[in-house]
Amino acid sequence: MRRTAAGRVPLRRSLLGRLLAVSALVAACSVAATAWIAVQTTSGAIKQEQGQNLTADARIYDTLLEYAARNPTWDGVDATVRKLARESGRRVALTTQNRQPIADSAAAASAPALPPQASAVVDPLSVDTVLAARGTDGRGAAADRIDPRAVGPFRLSAADGSALRRKADDQVACLNRAGIASDVVVGPSGRPRVQVVGNDPERAQGTRCDLAGLDTPTRSERKALDALTELADACLKRQGREGVRLNNDLSWGDPVPVAVPVPATPRPEPVPAAPGEAAPSVTGPERTGENDRAIASCVGTARSEQLSSYVASPALLFIGDEGGATLPGFDLSPANSARIAGAAALVLALTVGASVFAGARLVRPLHALTGAAQRMRDGEEPTSVPVSGDDEVGRLAAAFNDMSAHRARLEEQRKAMVSDVAHELRTPLSNIRGWLEAAQDGLAEPDPAFVSSLLEEAVLLQHIIDDLQDLAEADAGALRLHPEPVEARELLGQVAAAHQARAEGAGVTLVVEAAGPGPELCADPVRLRQAVGNLVSNAVRHTPRGGRVTLRASASEGGGGAVLIEVADTGSGIPARDLPHVFDRFWRAEKSRSRRTGGSGLGLAIVRKLVEAHGGTVEAASTEGEGSTFVLRLPATPPDGTP
Repeated sequence: MRRTAAGRVPLRRSLLGRLLAVSALVAACSVAATAWIAVQTTSGAIKQEQGQNLTADARIYDTLLEYAARNPTWDGVDATVRKLARESGRRVALTTQNRQPIADSAAAASAPALPPQASAVVDPLSVDTVLAARGTDGRGAAADRIDPRAVGPFRLSAADGSALRRKADDQVACLNRAGIASDVVVGPSGRPRVQVVGNDPERAQGTRCDLAGLDTPTRSERKALDALTELADACLKRQGREGVRLNNDLSWGDPVPVAVPVPATPRPEPVPAAPGEAAPSVTGPERTGENDRAIASCVGTARSEQLSSYVASPALLFIGDEGGATLPGFDLSPANSARIAGAAALVLALTVGASVFAGARLVRPLHALTGAAQRMRDGEEPTSVPVSGDDEVGRLAAAFNDMSAHRARLEEQRKAMVSDVAHELRTPLSNIRGWLEAAQDGLAEPDPAFVSSLLEEAVLLQHIIDDLQDLAEADAGALRLHPEPVEARELLGQVAAAHQARAEGAGVTLVVEAAGPGPELCADPVRLRQAVGNLVSNAVRHTPRGGRVTLRASASEGGGGAVLIEVADTGSGIPARDLPHVFDRFWRAEKSRSRRTGGSGLGLAIVRKLVEAHGGTVEAASTEGEGSTFVLRLPATPPDGTP
């Protein structure tokens, strides 16, 4: 990690910086959410209060919207405005978007000035969906926000309407004879349609009535649809896309090639509405794909362009009380905006301050840990760091102190081991070198005794190397075992036979105590004989002449499938202060002992490693002046005899 000259992590990448950033982000989001909720709640309350009047006057908006949808200009709207004012007892005023008067129910001489904000915008090509829903009993506008009463060129002539009405009446009569109640509904364009009572059209499909007779567009509808298709194709062509073929319900089918070909896109689902009928949809069901969105946008633009000459231009609507004053719209004042901003800044400052304080307390012990770890890396003496408490950081500091102390102990053991290895190897090598130099100088004859002495020293040297290799393999987990069923009493007999000559030479009695065939266990017989042999060799070495070394094997009294192997002697024993260290490497109770008399101190360490490799444990008990007992606890052979 890149660090600054002072050895600290840059603020933008440090824990403190990240904590500060997260806290500031959370605070900012909280403040923003609170402010938004407050504004929305306040606005909602005011709008609700205004909406009580606006709901009562919503039909004013709907009536004027219908007028704009059916007339190309606002000419003659004065009578409608005055009628609405008389019926509602409100002031109704219409202006252009440039606030030029169109109609006003208040007298021009006594009417007060209009407020800055209008109550609504009357535009049949961009309907306010909320006001439309209130004013039309939930009928609302289409998905493209075009008023369904704005039909323009799709309006049927009187002759076409009468002809279609006769067909609709015939279909209704046919359905009624079939027992299906139905009725004729006439849309804003004058086109009739048959509506089945109960909204069960599938029943009508099963009759012999000609229900498709009303689906064929008239000549005027086809002409208007072709003009709409041309406008949509022109829009698509400007975008480098293919044209479309609009159906009578304003859905589109297979694309019609134009000058600029583009990759084909999936066809959209038809839109279930007829042009000029209630709520015709140009976007249809939910669409996916960039091409579909582009087609829907162009069709909507084309409809607005086609209808623009058939509807009145947008006008501002002002609704007020009888005195002439209009209802003002809600606007957040600068003072309230300043209060919200001040509260947000205060909360943000408190959050950042608390985050800095908490972050500094959190980062300080981490800096101490980092410094101590870097000093350990640089080879300095390990130092402990202060433990601030029992929290996560305090436990981390305590774990670091334990690790530092353990590392110091391991380093001391490593240095002591290197020194001991050098000392143990120096003695046989010095003897070999001395004898060879003496032979070179003619001071010693290379007779059989000379060769035997050198061979003995080489064997000692090889023994040390073999012990070190066994320990290295055990430490690395590379000690290979070949387990098989082994009878403990038989194995102890083999070990006793191998050390019998040495025991007799030392005047020590070596016996195996077993009432019958000993328990079986699953172990590597070679490695297990090595471990028990090391214990026997060590016991014979520390038992005075006339003493006794006893080998025993038994099953664990507590069960659990364990086999106990004991090596007990009547030697000098081990002092209590030295007992915890008997399995340490190169440890010897008498530091002055040489390799020839006291061993290298690796035998018991190898015993522990071999036993642990078998999944067992080794324990030592001793009474000074009476003797010692070493107990190996090993897993027994499974009941089926498999290792």
